[in-house]
Amino acid sequence: MEYMSQEGYDKLVAELHQLEHVELPKVREAIAEARDKGDLSENFEYHAAKREQARLLGQIRFKQRVLEHARVIDKSRLSSDKVMLLSKVEMTNLSTNSRMTYTIVNPHEANIREGKISVKSPVAQALLNKKVGDVVEIRVPAGVMKLRIESIQL
Repeated sequence: MEYMSQEGYDKLVAELHQLEHVELPKVREAIAEARDKGDLSENFEYHAAKREQARLLGQIRFKQRVLEHARVIDKSRLSSDKVMLLSKVEMTNLSTNSRMTYTIVNPHEANIREGKISVKSPVAQALLNKKVGDVVEIRVPAGVMKLRIESIQL
């Protein structure tokens, strides 16, 4: 079972719809056009379209499986007194005195540019169940990082 936000669930449904109803029909059309050109054994366009079809079908199956096991979390039932999935955590790196804010999300929703880190990442794992004011030591490839939790929001 995979827990995710409503936003992440809706985005995954939209991606699946795009793949099934836009991308896949285009590829099937390309296969049909390439097939009409004759000898398939030396037809590059046909083989490229078949590879693209296989790639798309793999993505579709993967997204279907994720959605099949997904459970949307009701944010109204969550508390902001400790760090958990869907918490937006503001923290200070004590060695550089810089502030950062990350939202802890399902691995399928993770996007560092949007400030969303996977619940399975080392940083998120170290932050889980901690409270405001707690100092957390995290072993990262660059060494040990000390973070102080400044605030937790939903």
